[in-house]
Amino acid sequence: MKRFFKPVEKDGPSKKPCSSSSSSSPAAADGVNAEASPAKAEPLKFLTWNANSLLLRVKNNWAEFSKFIQTLDPDVIAIQEVRMPAAGSKGAPKNPSELKDDTNTSREEKKMLLKALSAPPFGNYRVWWSLSESKYGGTALFVKKEFQPKKVSFSLDRTGSKHEPDGRVILAEFETFLLLNTYVPNNGWKEEENSFQRRRKWDKRVLDFVLNMDKPLIWCGDLNVRYVASGNHQEIDVSHPDFFSNAKLNGYVPPNNEDCGQPGFTLAERRRFSNILSMGKLVDAYRFLHKEQDMESGFSWSGNPIGKYRGKRMRIDYFIVSEQLKGRVLACDIHGRGIELEGFYGSDHCPVTLELSSETSESIVTDGA
Repeated sequence: MKRFFKPVEKDGPSKKPCSSSSSSSPAAADGVNAEASPAKAEPLKFLTWNANSLLLRVKNNWAEFSKFIQTLDPDVIAIQEVRMPAAGSKGAPKNPSELKDDTNTSREEKKMLLKALSAPPFGNYRVWWSLSESKYGGTALFVKKEFQPKKVSFSLDRTGSKHEPDGRVILAEFETFLLLNTYVPNNGWKEEENSFQRRRKWDKRVLDFVLNMDKPLIWCGDLNVRYVASGNHQEIDVSHPDFFSNAKLNGYVPPNNEDCGQPGFTLAERRRFSNILSMGKLVDAYRFLHKEQDMESGFSWSGNPIGKYRGKRMRIDYFIVSEQLKGRVLACDIHGRGIELEGFYGSDHCPVTLELSSETSESIVTDGA
């Protein structure tokens, strides 16, 4: 017996692997309504990763990451911080669904990236992009060609032609669930339009989204916040809670105490996030299976190995699922370990994976099973 996902030196739920067939044609770019051939089933194996520049990972870490993907064989790969600019010349309207290629540099970069994505194992996937106007932000969604979604949109408003600023959302609708890939805005440090105010508006829109869903949700990505588990008063999702609580930028102290501290760890953010999960009847899949703190492999983000943030870590990358899907969660694992960023593949975030049982499965999985 073995699992689809095999985290580094870590035990967990087990099940029999099932075979799947994949196309070997190059990855495609873009699309709102997917034109897919009939699929045998829906995807069950998911991976999310903030790549912190997909192009840099292609240049410096691709062989290692490709081997990792080949081994895991996920059905869906959700990427945040693509950091590739959207198509469109200077001063012209941009197309966030296409990679920029109107300059010599952008053409070479696009060529390099698409060449990497056409090679195994990535050639088995179709790719959707939501990109920023500059080398900032951006998301990508890779879906195996045998598991094509019914519809793909790029905003919390679920409007196919509209993209969120900075390419922060890709929403894929499958037959029985929605898959939301987000790169959530960083809270920042100050009471400013592009800091606290932006994050409050985002959190309100996400709450509206989850309250109006018509299907169960799988929400993944860099959510830029540390979760507060109900009834758990221990700070088990950060390595150094006192350090993060007292963090300041250039000595600035926000007027509201709830906004003080490291972005992602302020009380205001954490309360809003907990409210989204509670009101939306959503479950943190990792914490559902892993009840205790794991100082070695329990954090998805790590500070710079050089300087005061060395060894300072948080769990801010997630798979959040609707309660209707909770019973199907077989595994949710974090694949990085230690303060030297093993398994981070050059990023400051490591991959996180989710595995579901098939909808017809009646097996019951418990912690450590």
